[in-house]
Amino acid sequence: MKTDRTVTTVAIVALALLSACASCRSGAAAQGGSPATASGAPVLDAAAADAAAAGSATIPLPNGSGGIGFDDLVFAPGIHKVLAPAGATGNLDLIDPTSMQVTTIGGFSGGQGAYKGGHGEGTTSADEGRGLLFAIDRTAGLLDVVDPNAKAIVASVKLGASPDYVRWVDATNEVWVSEPDGEVIEVFTIAPGPKPTPVHATNIPVKGGPESLVIDGTRKRAFAHLWKGATVAIDVPSHKVLATWPNGCTGSRGIAIDAKRGLVFAGCNEGKLVVLDMDHDGKQLGAASSGSGVDVIAYNPALAHAYLPGAGSATMAIIGVAASGAPAVLGTVTTARGAHCVAADDRSQAWVCDPDRGQLLVFKDAYPASGS
Repeated sequence: MKTDRTVTTVAIVALALLSACASCRSGAAAQGGSPATASGAPVLDAAAADAAAAGSATIPLPNGSGGIGFDDLVFAPGIHKVLAPAGATGNLDLIDPTSMQVTTIGGFSGGQGAYKGGHGEGTTSADEGRGLLFAIDRTAGLLDVVDPNAKAIVASVKLGASPDYVRWVDATNEVWVSEPDGEVIEVFTIAPGPKPTPVHATNIPVKGGPESLVIDGTRKRAFAHLWKGATVAIDVPSHKVLATWPNGCTGSRGIAIDAKRGLVFAGCNEGKLVVLDMDHDGKQLGAASSGSGVDVIAYNPALAHAYLPGAGSATMAIIGVAASGAPAVLGTVTTARGAHCVAADDRSQAWVCDPDRGQLLVFKDAYPASGS
């Protein structure tokens, strides 16, 4: 039984990162003059590029100084918070992207001993829906329901296999949990009422996966990867896999979508972003390469920019996506060793995990919008 459900609110003063972003200049310098981006907008000159994508702040997370096993990062627009499941700290941290204030919700499984890498303990994925938060607990094998107003876990259910990602599906009032060890997505319904206990509904078989998970509420489709070279499209109401598309990845990892333009973004472990057309049988529209060790990716639809962090290269590429869907690297920033996950908020900021230091790196993206 969980015993520690204390809540701590920590006010964080943003600290300026000291390193300049020399790599941001490479995209413009390599081509000379004032080259065009994929959208036709001019690439910033060297000084402007540094200002556009240099790191702006670091956010240390409570009890994370010894390291945090990060995996999933999500921006929750309904509560206007970045959700940072903080692994073996036993906490789900909520960060306000304006004030940089951190609110900590406890009660999840904590780790034993020092951080040794990886992300197999505690809560590592979360999402929002219907005024609630949904978070997995890998240690306990649970799906937890959190009331963000009460700042407490209010319901839990045992999962069928070890979880990876959790996502709310608004069209059907369901919670989907990917379980790669079982090669399924487990589906739960959430009954209305004061105690929103999840109830198992079905399993969606995904042989060779599922890796990553994203929901397109407009088309009532879900998308996930197979571990090697393919992306699957799933019909939300019927819980059926509709199609399997080659995605050009040696190792399929992160996923994101632009629902308005009908694009699926596949992050490849080898250091590549591939753009697929979800309305035309997953047609590949282009690819852009940068860094290595790509895992979780993010996308800002207002800017039409994708963010591609590489754990091996300790960099993140900012990638503009043209009206045609073709991606092009606008610039790169230096992150940290093992920094493999990112979220994009509504303030043109990219939030990158720094596992060894138990903190988040915040980068301001001031590159011109692409896609017009």
